[in-house]
Amino acid sequence: MTMPNPITEDHPKPPIAASQVPARLTPSNYPSIFAIQMVGRKKQALGDYFGLNNFGVNLTELQPGARSSLVHYHTRQDEFIYVLEGCVTLILGDSELLLQAGMCCGFPAMGAAHSLINHSDKMVRYLEIGDRTEGDEGIYPQDDLQALRVDGRWQFVHKDGRPYGTDV
Repeated sequence: MTMPNPITEDHPKPPIAASQVPARLTPSNYPSIFAIQMVGRKKQALGDYFGLNNFGVNLTELQPGARSSLVHYHTRQDEFIYVLEGCVTLILGDSELLLQAGMCCGFPAMGAAHSLINHSDKMVRYLEIGDRTEGDEGIYPQDDLQALRVDGRWQFVHKDGRPYGTDV
């Protein structure tokens, strides 16, 4: 009996080890003044690799001292993380919580601002999952930054609406 070929126009990618999905080339799509803070973070966009449009899945690694993102929340997007390896500090509102392998946390839209920081001396690996709702905004309460989801991409502006790169 011959097995059917899983590679079709509707399903162009075969199953793959997550570690074999190429990592993103840049540490962050934040404007450069913020992107520098993401040094030591590596993301493998698993959802993008498979052409997923409705939600994203990233396999993310944080080296010691690295952070996942600036402290933020979304206006429409829900997010979820599942820690695979290591121990990471979750900044959640005004609290700091320690998450270990096997722990997970969800962040509903309009919920508490959050970020992950690796304060340990070992690498942390986790899955992050979020939807790709058009019109979503990323709100960064501690920084002069706002993210707008337009045509499937993030656009970053100052809180007063000026785009980054137009500062005089």
